Amino acid sequence: MDLRDRLNARLKEAMRDKDQKRVGTLRLINAAVKDRDIELRSDSKTAGSPEILAIMAKMVKQRHESARAYEEAGRLELAEQELAEIDIIEEFLPKKLSDEEVEAAVVEAIAETGANSVRDMGKVMGVLKGRYTGQIDFGAVGPLVKARLA
Repeated sequence: MDLRDRLNARLKEAMRDKDQKRVGTLRLINAAVKDRDIELRSDSKTAGSPEILAIMAKMVKQRHESARAYEEAGRLELAEQELAEIDIIEEFLPKKLSDEEVEAAVVEAIAETGANSVRDMGKVMGVLKGRYTGQIDFGAVGPLVKARLA
């Protein structure tokens, strides 16, 4: 069962269970995926699993930022709501890699691309994004790749 089918099955399940928070979050994911499908329509494509994972990773990042802003503003109930949505979204994302696994993935990607300078960073990041979407925080990996190539 592909990711899109899993999302739809979980949405139906949440609707049957009358779990409104879960239904709302899953509908937000479906809406974001449909928006991406509309963007790709001119190419006669639909969003595949890697693109859906990227959408969900972006949604998690947005919710972390919102939760932090709500906490700073003293709006703890809204921060808790954002964190609850993160938990629901992360159920569909692959397991995050440990620091050692990230390091090994970076070394492997550098070796595979034959990168030897910072100018080759885009190639390395492209390989990592292709393989580890949703498993790695690319904002944190960028400096690591840069340090390895320097």
